[in-house]
Amino acid sequence: MSNVDAEKNGLTPSDYSADSIQVLEGLEAVRKRPSMYIGDVGVRGLHHLVYEVVDNSIDEALAGYCNSIQVYINEDNSITVTDNGRGIPTDFHEKEQKSALEVVLTVLHAGGKFNKDSYKVSGGLHGVGVSCVNALSIKLVATIHRNGKIYEQEYSQGKPLTEVKIIGDTDRTGTTVHFKPDAEIFNTLEYSYDILSTRMRELAFLNKGIELSITDKREKEEQTLEDGSSVEAFKTDTFHSELGLREFVDYLDVNREKLTEKPIYIEGEKNGVPVEIAFQYNTSFSENVHSYVNNINTIEGGTHLTGFRRGLTRTLKKYADESGALQKLKFEISGDDFREGLTAVVSVKVAEPQFEGQTKTKLGNSEVSLAVDQATSAALEAYLEENPKDARQIVQKVILAATARQAARKARELVQRKTVLSGSGLPGKLADCSERDPESCEIFFVEGDSAGGTAKQGRDRKFQAIMPLRGKILNVEKAMLHKIFENEEIKNIFTALGVTIGTEEDSKALNMEKLRYHKIVIMTDADVDGSHIATLIMTFFFRYMYDLIKEGYLYIATPPLYSVKKGNKMVYCWNDDERDRNIQELSGGRETSVHVQRYKGLGEMNAEQLWETTMNPENRVLRQVNIDSAAEADRIFSMLMGDEVPPRREFIEKHAKYAKIDA
Repeated sequence: MSNVDAEKNGLTPSDYSADSIQVLEGLEAVRKRPSMYIGDVGVRGLHHLVYEVVDNSIDEALAGYCNSIQVYINEDNSITVTDNGRGIPTDFHEKEQKSALEVVLTVLHAGGKFNKDSYKVSGGLHGVGVSCVNALSIKLVATIHRNGKIYEQEYSQGKPLTEVKIIGDTDRTGTTVHFKPDAEIFNTLEYSYDILSTRMRELAFLNKGIELSITDKREKEEQTLEDGSSVEAFKTDTFHSELGLREFVDYLDVNREKLTEKPIYIEGEKNGVPVEIAFQYNTSFSENVHSYVNNINTIEGGTHLTGFRRGLTRTLKKYADESGALQKLKFEISGDDFREGLTAVVSVKVAEPQFEGQTKTKLGNSEVSLAVDQATSAALEAYLEENPKDARQIVQKVILAATARQAARKARELVQRKTVLSGSGLPGKLADCSERDPESCEIFFVEGDSAGGTAKQGRDRKFQAIMPLRGKILNVEKAMLHKIFENEEIKNIFTALGVTIGTEEDSKALNMEKLRYHKIVIMTDADVDGSHIATLIMTFFFRYMYDLIKEGYLYIATPPLYSVKKGNKMVYCWNDDERDRNIQELSGGRETSVHVQRYKGLGEMNAEQLWETTMNPENRVLRQVNIDSAAEADRIFSMLMGDEVPPRREFIEKHAKYAKIDA
């Protein structure tokens, strides 16, 4: 497979040698300023290291030389990534006067992907390469199978500890990178199986035919064999997709009622740009379009997304006009009406991508827009002609969306007019702060009037605002747009934050120019009801205030679960382990008057306790809400908050071992 596919791309195995490795810049600053290169030194940056190494293997796959990649999380939270590609070259690099392997591992932005003859496109070009991983690891061992030999070299903190040495013979090719992140750099060293497996699944959908597996050697689970017997084995998942994006859309829409039996699929090359798109309409009220460039999730969109939307809107509108379905409408249909209930994945491969935007995840290549537009338009025209029943259903969905948008616009205008007429327009229940600089201000959305009253007494009035919410807010996953704007609690959230939503072009566009707080904190009871309310609020923010999450403004407060008291000494505990440890310490290991209180609600704490444990910036723990994978978040929200019950029951049963029933 590999050599044949490679020659299709104009490559031969001999093209990839030390001369293919080009050096762009040095590695000096990585350890001094790691966040510049991997985003942060927390959970996201830690996992980014794995993505960089896997990207190298994916590049081999894109070039046609690799079809199997394995990722292992080892017992000590080190990582091993192995592939069956050609293996990183180990011969001598004339310019750098060292082996090509050492150049790749010690020089930032060094690799065959910068040489157009070695890789046509590269998934890792947007990243910083395996050398960055090397610089931020206390230990890295590279093992290369190539030219019938096994080569190995060991590093620490980016510096080679050994020369490249031959440690054996082999009849295969490939690269294995084993690394352990440096505790001096990262504030967490524990890898999340779920985060990594989500990315492996995503890569399998985006690169059909490639098998990616992930194994967690920290955890064993019972697995059932074909003969019915069971055995304990390491937790593992294998991802492989023959249909690529079609299966991706099916996976994303598994919890939604579909309008068409199969996704509409587009694959081809327009103006030298390989384009792959799959999309499908469902009965939901949200638009879920996920875009990728060279396997990178472009969360800010860009020219490829613009091209897709333009091609879709123009083609559908033309069909609807010609069918006469729009004749009775008394208002114009807008672009986002054509995208309500749409789930789509747009993937393009670009030889030299230009990334823009705040997080460098917005594609700027102008030539890509026309290529995607033309590909979408041509394929959709053919589909609508060949599937008239599906076409009618899609058009009816568009008309329904347009009608709902008109009702929503009136409800939205009512909210905004009320705001103007009533002076400040702030909700009556809002206890605002005196500070006016949004960067210094925070607002707590608190469950219920009782807890809201306690929070108002305990807060720092200078910079903390309190907004009590009555009961459970509307589940926006099941509601039409005008119902959302008519909901009192949601209207209060909009007006308290100072944001507006909706323009003529996009009824869900968020205007944050007058945002009044840069810390928006969800504070609910530490019980099942509290978790449900927090999930409802997060669903609303994910669907209608996504930019607030993207900017890092949304947080969840973590009130303590227990207090442990003996005499005059009281300690707060956030989990069972802390509770047990403090019981032991306070009791001295003896059975004595240790009093344990389980806090089920915020109202069980007085104002001083709530301030000290949950609201005081010096002591509190706020969990920032981040989106590691927008596609996976979309699927989870639709599963948890949508109409389909069986997937939700399956999710709850799968995660039941993590849940504890309150007595």
